[in-house]
Amino acid sequence: MERREVLKLSAATGTAGALALGPVRFAAAAPASGDDSDGDSAALTRTVGGHLPPGTPDHVYVPVEVPPGVREISVAYRYDRPDVPDGTTGNACDIGIFDERGTAPGGPGFRGWSGGARSTFFLRADDATPGYLPGPVHPGTWHIALAPYTLAPQGLTYEITVTLRPGAPGRTPPPVYPPERARGRGRAWYRGDGHLHSVHSDGRRTPAEIAALARAARLDFLNTSEHNTTSSHRAWDGLWGDDLLILTGEEITTRNGHLVALGTDPGTFLDWRRRARDTSPGAYARAVHRAGGLAIPAHPYASCIGCSWRFGLDGADAVEVWNGPYTAEDETALAAWDTALVAHARGDRPRWLPAVGHSDAHRDPDVIGLPQTVVLADDLSRHALQDGIRAGRVWIAESAGIDLSFDVSGPHGEHAGIGERLLLHGGAAATVRLTVSGAPGCTASFHTDQGKLHSAPIPPGGRATVTWVTSSARAAYVRAEVRYPPETPGTPGRMAALTNPVFLEVRAAGGGDAGQRREG
Repeated sequence: MERREVLKLSAATGTAGALALGPVRFAAAAPASGDDSDGDSAALTRTVGGHLPPGTPDHVYVPVEVPPGVREISVAYRYDRPDVPDGTTGNACDIGIFDERGTAPGGPGFRGWSGGARSTFFLRADDATPGYLPGPVHPGTWHIALAPYTLAPQGLTYEITVTLRPGAPGRTPPPVYPPERARGRGRAWYRGDGHLHSVHSDGRRTPAEIAALARAARLDFLNTSEHNTTSSHRAWDGLWGDDLLILTGEEITTRNGHLVALGTDPGTFLDWRRRARDTSPGAYARAVHRAGGLAIPAHPYASCIGCSWRFGLDGADAVEVWNGPYTAEDETALAAWDTALVAHARGDRPRWLPAVGHSDAHRDPDVIGLPQTVVLADDLSRHALQDGIRAGRVWIAESAGIDLSFDVSGPHGEHAGIGERLLLHGGAAATVRLTVSGAPGCTASFHTDQGKLHSAPIPPGGRATVTWVTSSARAAYVRAEVRYPPETPGTPGRMAALTNPVFLEVRAAGGGDAGQRREG
């Protein structure tokens, strides 16, 4: 395609728009000349190519006319990666496929996505490459979706080879999805990892390997969160149990940030093909809610291209402030989240967003459960965990080796725990208490809307109870952090654990029971 044609289309649709190329057609009567790579003489193979200049829309669709009688479709692609100067982006191109039902956003035509993780894939009724959905190959116009994530100044030259194998359509086994509840311990604190990846997107671990590592990390639950696909929802048969709840979800991976959909209805696909300028605030969160999940912006200040969240927090249920091993990006996310707590306490934000932490583990040596979200829930079930996270009854730890409890009490028996509100008369004192174990050599600290106001060392044994007295007049909320010693003087130490806040409020004159507490 000529550069001026692409630029003209981009001006009309925006670079987040779509471009459809000429169709790939097959003669149903005879296979293409030459042998198929699998030696199947009946296979039909076509190879097409083209060039995508800078300014190409986000999604380029290559129509494929699939004739009747096809059992399997397989696709291979490649593109050039020219050298570029330092500081200039090179070529990166994702791929996926839509069937004869079309490419409409959120429509039924979606059949799979591998992003840039694979150069080949196949689909048929009884099986498909991880990232893709098995099902019959019906005749009609399918669409291979190319998504040039970044383009070198000289553009991107690609080649796609499509192979159709004829035969009986076969049978698609009904999907087996994980149950929504495990045995659990009743109302208790449950540990989980809500953001990780398997071979069904750009991870390198199988679901079986992930389940084994989750159990080794002493997790109670995990959430499948593959990039822009639901293929892993059906991949956990035999891997759950009374000791491990597996939630189904997705990482909606857009050009303007990533959103973890936690605990969505199994098999429900959430589309990713819009930029922040193309959609209303909260649109992605509303889609997640319609699918029964929680909407959680992931690594909102990540520095990788397209990773930082730019859609705003409208409709979000929580925010991921700790992603994998603790870094400066997490420190930035934590500071922004704390600023939002101040805005809520001031009355500028009617809702506050709980903080969560996930591993985002992809492959060795990524550690599943580093960090982990610890949720106070009425049961080990999808909806109970979602309720706990939504209410902010959450703290975050780098591993199951760390345990803590955190609460605030008043002079007349008032009491509130993590995520709750403590109502106090006038300037009544509030006693803050943190008990932590498994953190030798760390420092515990208490943070309010005024900043860090109290800290104490944790002895070599790793266990300590730290108390501090404040009041609702001096602190709108209190939260706790546990950190390792700084590696560089003058910098904050690496995080070991942190809690969501307890909010402190002044009770109006004539208020009710002094022991009342409310969840925020």
